[in-house]
This record gives sequence, C-alpha cells and structure tokens, in this order.
Amino acid sequence: MKPVVREWIEKAEADFRSAGREYRARKQPNFDAACFFAQQCIEKYLKARLVKGGMAVQKTHDLAALLDLLLPLEPSWAVVRPQLDTLTSYAVVFRYPGESATREMAQTAVADAKAIRLRIRMAFGLHET
Repeated sequence: MKPVVREWIEKAEADFRSAGREYRARKQPNFDAACFFAQQCIEKYLKARLVKGGMAVQKTHDLAALLDLLLPLEPSWAVVRPQLDTLTSYAVVFRYPGESATREMAQTAVADAKAIRLRIRMAFGLHET
C-alpha cells in the first residue's frame, strides 16, 4: 500500500476513534463532534480509495460526490448513498450556532460510519478493528 494511502487511512481511523469517544463520553458528551468526526472518517476513507485508484483527491466534504467518482471502481458502494447524504450534512451543520446534534443523531452517525468504514476496509483488504 502506498504511504499516502496508509496516511489517509490512519487519519480516518483517528477520526473514527474520536467519533466513538465523543458519543460514548459519560460526562459532557459532544454529539456535534461525534457526528462531525463520523463524517470526517468516511470522507478520508473515500479519499484514500481515490488515491489508491490513481484519482485526484477532490477538495469537498460532499460524500456523495466522492462516491460518484468511485462508483466505476466500487459499484457495490452505491447502496450507502443514503447514509453518505446524511453524513455529508454533519461536515458543517453542527459546527456553528443554531443547530445541535441529538444523542440519536450521533448514535446513527457513528453506526453508519462504522458500517461504511467496514465496507471500505474490506475493499482495502484490511481487517475489522
């Protein structure tokens, strides 16, 4: 695996751990951050797949747009589009006043990220961790 691909994966994994920590925190959980980090995890995994496929990394937080670029390489990933659409909104919406994530939103975001992450890790030949 190319070092740059591995680095994208390491960054994605760090975001996945952060999402889980924020969601599971007993004192002062940050559901906004859990949703944000869930989105960031999947964004970085999709970008890792772009790099592995020899494609340019797009400067976007739109996960569906990244998916569209990857569908020729990974057609089975089309089934995760609804989850990607929801996760995409978490890149920005909860980072500013006016909107806050609920526990339920964070739970779904982390669960969706976990499932999509597993699908992507399998495409890389990586074990579930």
